[in-house]
Amino acid sequence: MLLYSAPASPFGRMVKLTARCLGQIDEIEVRATNTGDPDDGIREVNPLGKIPALVIAGQDGGDPQTLYDSRVIVEYLDSLAGGGKVIPVSGAARFEVLTRMARMIGVLDAAILVVYEGRFRPADMRVESFVDYQRGKIIRVLQTVGSPVYGNGAMPDAGEITLACALDYLDFRQQMDWRGHAPQLQDWLAGFAAAVPGYEATLPHD
Repeated sequence: MLLYSAPASPFGRMVKLTARCLGQIDEIEVRATNTGDPDDGIREVNPLGKIPALVIAGQDGGDPQTLYDSRVIVEYLDSLAGGGKVIPVSGAARFEVLTRMARMIGVLDAAILVVYEGRFRPADMRVESFVDYQRGKIIRVLQTVGSPVYGNGAMPDAGEITLACALDYLDFRQQMDWRGHAPQLQDWLAGFAAAVPGYEATLPHD
């Protein structure tokens, strides 16, 4: 399997951390990708030009298949592991995990928009009310996460993986001080970091 990603991408990290938890990381080749470079090749793989994208071999000698976005890839990796490892197979538990995952992906979307506002818009054209609106989303969501203790050992669920990726991305890009708004998550993240394989190895970096 070939994964198009970037070291700083929290969405790519979701996939890499899932693969490590499921024991699949050695089956994946990671290709460093620059989505801003029109010659990079990602746009030929994913016409949206977004990462992560996972290219897998076609069945019975057929053409390779490309999967995106991170949610689809995480579910695919879970299915390869037999299902029910990071996403429950069915029932209310499945939709509870998927909803937590979606909520944290929303946090990441908002966090990236804050980064883009500063990176791509000239200082005299930045819209602070837009940035405040995105930060408000992040704060509201993190304050809904009530569990102060991580308890799933070496096999987190997809919602927990995404939560950890979101918190670490906020630390990495410093869009806001999440600890000041959701201090209950400090111990949770410390417990996750201590228990989950590949946590340190997948931390975002430039």
